[in-house]
Amino acid sequence: MADITTVNPYTGEDLQSYDYMSDKEVNDILEASHNAFLDWRLKSLDERAKIINSIGDSLIKHKEELAKMMTTERGKTYQQSLQEVDLCKAICDFTAANGPKDLADDVREIEGMDKGIVTYQPMGIIYGIQPWNYPAYQVIRYTIANLMAGNAILLKHASNVTGSGLLIEKILHDSDLPNELFRTLVISHDQSEQVIYNDYVRGVTLTGSDKAGATVAQQAASVLKKTVMELGSNDAFLVLDDADLDLAVKTCAYARLYNNGETCVAAKRFVVVDSVYDEFREKLIKEFEGYKIGDPMDEATDLGPLSMKQQVETIEKQVQESVDKGAKKTVCGQVPEGSKGNFFPPVILEDVKPGQPAYDDELFGPAVALIRAKDTDDAMRIANDSRYGLGGGIFTKDEDKAIELAKTYFDTGMVNINGYGLVNPGLPFGGVKNSGYGREHGGSGMKEFVNEKSLFVINKSPV
Repeated sequence: MADITTVNPYTGEDLQSYDYMSDKEVNDILEASHNAFLDWRLKSLDERAKIINSIGDSLIKHKEELAKMMTTERGKTYQQSLQEVDLCKAICDFTAANGPKDLADDVREIEGMDKGIVTYQPMGIIYGIQPWNYPAYQVIRYTIANLMAGNAILLKHASNVTGSGLLIEKILHDSDLPNELFRTLVISHDQSEQVIYNDYVRGVTLTGSDKAGATVAQQAASVLKKTVMELGSNDAFLVLDDADLDLAVKTCAYARLYNNGETCVAAKRFVVVDSVYDEFREKLIKEFEGYKIGDPMDEATDLGPLSMKQQVETIEKQVQESVDKGAKKTVCGQVPEGSKGNFFPPVILEDVKPGQPAYDDELFGPAVALIRAKDTDDAMRIANDSRYGLGGGIFTKDEDKAIELAKTYFDTGMVNINGYGLVNPGLPFGGVKNSGYGREHGGSGMKEFVNEKSLFVINKSPV
């Protein structure tokens, strides 16, 4: 029996079976990856940037193939899969354009020296453990930044998107990048732990749940290796009394339901001040009901199936437990009749309080907590009353007030103001509290796994 069998979440049919690599295969890959790094680190920043541009070109060359694979394996709509590949290309473009200057030596005037130099040198192999919700983007996000920095990359992808992980390897190998600088490992959790412990691996990055992050961070810490963790969240989007409600409703619905609601930085709690709560609620129900649920390959579909049957069972349990503890449920939309897919229609939960999963935990799917706040101060209190701190949002016509609230009071790594940006290569991405640590994008990701080395250029006798 195969170790992994991928399943189409829309049809329920088996797609492909895979066996884990042997320990010898893994060790051979580690050895080859390290040797490739020894050459790659000597390439100039401009040479690396040219090769990263070629990766972007290869992604576009294989755009439809990769998008179809992602939709088939994890159920996101084909149109959104195409958008994901475009985002990956944008990451390549940004990194190639900005990497050479962001990673250039920083020469400083230092008293008592001729000069001081801060140089950003690569470390070795960076090992990424990545989830299934954005099968290409999550991989490209850490891969391109670290290739620019001069590191080599290993990937352990989520098992249900094994085909996507192997296709991404093929796409990178179809570029000008030396093959051994990016390899996909098809391995077990036990084998993954041994990869973390391997001396050639110098850094570990994980995107996933806070539970998974804690486990992997402990494994890496036991051998004193740096980690970057992008974990779960329960993002609050605040709707204040002077907000443009039509804009807020459309944006909040999109921010909750995009990618079938399976997004770490999705809007998961709508915190609405009392004076506009009822009107917002009425408009939101109509907006949710307008989303079409169906075949993810159909261009008219807004919501496809969740990635796995287990995901449906998890969110059903969370919603029911919230209702059992006092929440009120409104179901918006219907599952296609006779479907075998892992569908879950959009759900709005009200009367959400601490102690309910909808308040305390991350609902990874198309269900949202709609929470009434007394005023702006109360809305901000509710927003920060979470163990998570990845993103959030504020809707108000007073932009200066929104910026001040976001800067000073919102305890998250990112805040949207009067809109929703899933991610932008030009701005840092990451969170605080149980949402993890470290940053990707915006130039920050290129310096997470480098040796920030100081050179003391003195040229004078100490006496």
